[in-house]
Amino acid sequence: MRHAIVALLEGEELTAREISEQLGIGERDVYSHLEHIQLHRDELHLTVTPAACRKCGFIFKKRERLRKPGRCPVCRGEFISPPSFSIQRGSPAGYG
Repeated sequence: MRHAIVALLEGEELTAREISEQLGIGERDVYSHLEHIQLHRDELHLTVTPAACRKCGFIFKKRERLRKPGRCPVCRGEFISPPSFSIQRGSPAGYG
């Protein structure tokens, strides 16, 4: 399953929901696999485009968890766009 996720994310940037729809697995499973890919794949770099509040525009840059946040810390809005993911082969920029 992780190989299928990597193959999808090498070609484009997708949200967890989009990955789950394309592979026919639950979003929870997608997040679990993404966390494993992020931690254990030295030759791959998981790039995360952070979630953002659609009400006030706050971007969750410092968030370490991959899952979508529940509400915005600035305006308390719950209309949050989910993070999206892609994969780059090789070392991440700045890490040799």
